[in-house]
Amino acid sequence: DQARKKPPPASRRVQDAFAQTQTTETPQVEEQEARLAVSDKEILQKKDFAQMTAAEIAEVTRAISTMRLPQAELRTRRYRPDAHGLRLDMRRTLRASLRTGGDIVDIRKLGRIEKPAPIVALLDISGSMSEYTRLFLHFLHAITDARKRVSVFLFGTRLTNVTRSLRARDPDEALARCSSAVEDWAGGTRIATSLHTFNKLWGRRVLGQGAVVLLISDGLEREADTRLAFEMDRLHRSCRRLIWLNPLLRYGGFEPKAQGIKMMLPYVDEFRPVHNLMSIEGLIEALSSRPQPRHRGLIQSAA
Repeated sequence: DQARKKPPPASRRVQDAFAQTQTTETPQVEEQEARLAVSDKEILQKKDFAQMTAAEIAEVTRAISTMRLPQAELRTRRYRPDAHGLRLDMRRTLRASLRTGGDIVDIRKLGRIEKPAPIVALLDISGSMSEYTRLFLHFLHAITDARKRVSVFLFGTRLTNVTRSLRARDPDEALARCSSAVEDWAGGTRIATSLHTFNKLWGRRVLGQGAVVLLISDGLEREADTRLAFEMDRLHRSCRRLIWLNPLLRYGGFEPKAQGIKMMLPYVDEFRPVHNLMSIEGLIEALSSRPQPRHRGLIQSAA
């Protein structure tokens, strides 16, 4: 008979009550933790890389490693068979008609071949950029892994091509190879000299087929003179689109007062900040769009 059964011991009643409390409170706790996680993620997206703790940098590095750059296709001058193409493929059309003795003419067409626009990154590794350099390299490694038409050059007082080093699958191994290949890490800055070397030795090799150039630098040139303007103009004329990514744009009241920055700005298509996750996501969105014809005025974007 259930009425005659003894109530459970006190300890057991406490355990049952505690278990019921946990069951009723768990969804609320999980919902609160989810809200906190979303809030923390939003804060992390807007936080300056230079102000992050070691744990936050590790979290950002993991987020960057999952980033992918959608293929922004660029039309080339070459053609391939395409049923929806606009150009008549006379050779294939005649061959097809010969098979039927000319009774049936099957029109064959050609369409333009589209390939991802090449990306060339020139990354400043001088001392003033030291708090951002490694995270930028992680980003370049992430987009290089998914898109092989990426060339990466590091510069401080000299220029170093690290494209092959950055193609290692493991990001830590790739960054270690880059570090061993560079002799002027966190040293001075000679932008004009580095751009001259790039334009002279590498420009024709990597800037073909509508390349997009990412110049990642604070623009604090040690020797700002007319050579800097000349080399920037030459670089600007050689590529389809020149985007200058500058961490100094994180300041709301930023003004281009430094002589080097003043000399470089006239030869830039876009001037964008690159100091947090949000700015990198904005860059990916800009790079994922089809390259547009060049505008006369400078486009400045802030995040």
